Amino acid sequence: MSTARSGAPLPYSDPRHQSAEQFLTEEAHLLDTSEFEAWLGLMHPQIRYRMPVRVTAVKATDEADVQTMDHFDEDWYSLSKRVQRFGTDYAWTEDPQSRIRHHVSNVRTFEGDDGDLVVESAVLLYRSRGDRMAPSLLSAGRRDVLVSTPDGLRLRSRDIEIDESVLRTQNLAIFL
Repeated sequence: MSTARSGAPLPYSDPRHQSAEQFLTEEAHLLDTSEFEAWLGLMHPQIRYRMPVRVTAVKATDEADVQTMDHFDEDWYSLSKRVQRFGTDYAWTEDPQSRIRHHVSNVRTFEGDDGDLVVESAVLLYRSRGDRMAPSLLSAGRRDVLVSTPDGLRLRSRDIEIDESVLRTQNLAIFL
């Protein structure tokens, strides 16, 4: 799987950058409107979707050296099961359903070593859980690999680097 990026970012006027940015915008819309089946259709069959646990380390320690766990590390099968579960009466973590809004910005696109697109972006997720709990915000950087298919761009991998080491949200039953 290609994840290495090469060279400078593509110009914002490059059609590949514009396609990647449109992909992320449309993906955010599908998640914000709970169109999870359509969102799953944007995934490549070899998807790897992960969010490592952030570790606060002293400057002398490389954070990657102490990285040992993920909040989640999913593939096509596990993502499809999560999406299926949302359609049942057993999705208790989302009852009532969260009101969410994905704000995607700072999109930078690079050509990957196999001609794929490596896309770096920032996401700010606003989540409200009804009228009893304070809303939560999650801020993260994402590194995606998008591949061209006959059906358009598909997400083959996503690494989410959350900006906190302690999550202050009720659960992670949402997609970032």
